[in-house]
Amino acid sequence: MADGPTIQRSSERALKYGTSLRDVLEIVAEFRSQDNTTPVVLMGYLNPIESMGYRYFVESAEIAGVDGVLTVDLPPEEGAEFEQLCEQHNIDPIYLIAPTTTEKRIEKISRSARGFIYYVSVKGVTGGEVPDFSEVSKNVDMIRSKSPLPVGVGFGIKDAQSAATVGEFADAVVIGSVLVNKMEELQDNPEQIPDVISGIISNIHSSL
Repeated sequence: MADGPTIQRSSERALKYGTSLRDVLEIVAEFRSQDNTTPVVLMGYLNPIESMGYRYFVESAEIAGVDGVLTVDLPPEEGAEFEQLCEQHNIDPIYLIAPTTTEKRIEKISRSARGFIYYVSVKGVTGGEVPDFSEVSKNVDMIRSKSPLPVGVGFGIKDAQSAATVGEFADAVVIGSVLVNKMEELQDNPEQIPDVISGIISNIHSSL
């Protein structure tokens, strides 16, 4: 819905190699066998979950060790069944709030959301323009006045400097496209990906 070229290409690669939601849950389970404390949130679209079935997915996600699920195209108005299942299986349903979201709707989203709220900092797509951070900061303050949940900010955060700026007023900084783009660059040398991605994340983390 708001995927920029980098994320679109990553989806095409996943389809090309037959990656499924079950594969993703297996990866989470493998990660959990080594790390039982770092939170894991799955972010994606509703169709694979619907194909698997809400109950089966949520039960499988709990067993794998998933902490939260952000389904980009599932609005709270249609999310009651999914939210109920998530609550029963200790998984947080996470929702997006955009710059165009009204205060009334923010209140509604806040009543449904758990874990944290993901604020989309720009009106464009992922990996796009750098946001107006002063405007983002004001909007985050407004969201906090409506919800007790932590607020994470994503879209347009490309490097340590922009992450540090967002980290001054947000509870979490969400970075995606810059990491996926680097994975794409290294797809012919996949053995390098863990160290390179770890280095990028460490550099950004040290700036916060």
